[in-house]
Order: sequence, then structure tokens, then C-alpha cells
Amino acid sequence: MKDIVCSGIRPTGNLHLGNYFGALSNFVKMQDVADCYFFIADYHSLTTHPTPDDLYRNARQILVQYLACGLDPERATIYLQSDLPETVELYLFLNMNAYLGELERCTSFKDKVRQQPQNVNAGLLTYPTLMAADILIHRATKVPVGKDQEQHLEMTRTFAERFNRMYHTDLFTLPQAYSMGGNLVKIPALNGSGKMGKSEGEQSTIFLTDSPEVVRKKVMKAKTDSGPTEPNQKKPEEIENLFTLLRAMGDNEGAEHFDELYNTCQIRYGDMKKHLAEDVVKFLEPIQQRIAELESDEKRLAAILDHGKEKARESAQKTIAEVRHVIGYRN
Repeated sequence: MKDIVCSGIRPTGNLHLGNYFGALSNFVKMQDVADCYFFIADYHSLTTHPTPDDLYRNARQILVQYLACGLDPERATIYLQSDLPETVELYLFLNMNAYLGELERCTSFKDKVRQQPQNVNAGLLTYPTLMAADILIHRATKVPVGKDQEQHLEMTRTFAERFNRMYHTDLFTLPQAYSMGGNLVKIPALNGSGKMGKSEGEQSTIFLTDSPEVVRKKVMKAKTDSGPTEPNQKKPEEIENLFTLLRAMGDNEGAEHFDELYNTCQIRYGDMKKHLAEDVVKFLEPIQQRIAELESDEKRLAAILDHGKEKARESAQKTIAEVRHVIGYRN
């Protein structure tokens, strides 16, 4: 029996390398080995962007980039989160059994409170229960997540187990974190700290749509130090980050070359960053070509979303009907 996989990305801007290596590359690999549900999390986006300028355009942009990275609507179900009212209903039921203390202790909630103290809304607090509803509505067994989402997945498991225990059922399985490589991936930001993402600033994040000129400029500004002072010394975080990016581009030979130069105190960071920038440009080129092809085909994009909605709702309706029955509601 195939695993059921579910995951999504918020439509709050262009996807970046952190998205790609943290989730999308795994999405693509999973299509042939699992029943996959990949959604564009337009409800989630409202927790930090409650008044989006053009929500559909943003969602469409993410869909194009999903497809450009290799997702296939014939092999996976790709849909808009807002096209599933069943998700919202399950979110409500899970909120009834989620406790204030456990939601307030969520690391990402505390981070967002610090980052946006004027927008600490209920949706932000209950982000973990909405994420749990997204996963449990399809009774997913595996969830591809980055390291920043591991705690949310643990909370999903908690909510599923609590529901089963309270209502004396085995309706929900406990989903597991999943990475085709075996380890959850974290792509570092160019500023030397944290993971790559919009929260670290645009100059520290390489987006899938960045032009070669923009990529080169960003990489050349990546944080470094004054260089090693003795052979084989430990690399500081900002330098280790550059090696992580080289390996993520599949350039193990380049990483080994510059590692040798570092260990013998001969490394020139400018040369390393030029090399890395060209690796990134080469990596992004086929993705950007595909984006350009897809953006002009509005009819095809609409058909993909309609097809995904139909398939996702078929799965979601079965789950919510059983949830209502277990709780005591009658359809």
C-alpha cells in the first residue's frame, strides 16, 4: 500500500532555494512512490499577510513554480487550500481540542511575535492546528518538512493521537517526517545565520526567478570572514554555509577543491563565491525556462487547479464524513 503524502507552500512571493531543497525536490521524487497531495496554502498566508494585494495572482505564481520544478498534475494532486472547505471544518474540530499553552510554546509562534508584534492574530496562534488539518484531511502518512516545521509536525501527531484517544477511534494515523535523502534539509541564508527565506531578507535569499546578474550580486555579498589562520581549523558558520550551498548545487568536486584550499590556508573567498554563483545560475536556468513557458498558458493553469480541486475534495469529503460521525454529528 502506498504512503499518502501531503504538504504545501504559502503564496507570499517567489519560491527560493530553501523551498526547493527543503520540500520541492522531495515532492518531485515522491510522485511515483506515493499518493501525493500538494497544496498552495493561501489560508496560511493570511496569518502574516492578512491583506494581500492579489491573492489569486500570488497563488498562480506559486503553481507555475511548482510545475516548473517538476510537479506533475497527472501524478500528484495539486490544489488550492481554499478550495477545500472540509479543511476549515477539520481545523475547527482540532481547535476545540488544542490547548492554549501548547500553542503559545510553539517556536515559530514566539518568533513571529517578536518579528511582528502588531499582528499577533488568532490565526497565527492556531497555525499548527490548520497545518494539522491540511495533513489529516487526507490522512497522510508522510510529510516532507524542513527543519523549521518539525515541531509543527510533532504537534500534528499530538492532535491526531488526542483525537483518536478522546473519541475512541483509530481514524488518524500519526504522520512521519519524510525526506528522500533520509535527513531533513536546511538551506542557509547568505547573511551567515538562519535558514534561507524571506524572513532573513531578500539579499540573503536566492529566489528561483532571480536573474543571473541578481544571483551573482547576492552571492558575492555573502558574509565571510578574514580567512583561516592555521591549517585544518574549524570553519565558522558563515563559511560552512557556502560549502553547504556548493554541495546543494551538486558540486561536490568544487566543495572538495575549496575545502582543500581552506585547510591549507590558501582559500580566496572571492574565487569561491564566483564559482558558487555560476553553479546557482546553471542550476536555475532550466527552471526559469519552464516558468516562462507556463506563465502564458492561463487555460492550462486553470484546468490544473480545477482537476486538483476535484481530486482533493473526493479525499477530504470521506475524511470529514468519518470525523463528524465519530464526534457525534450526523450528515
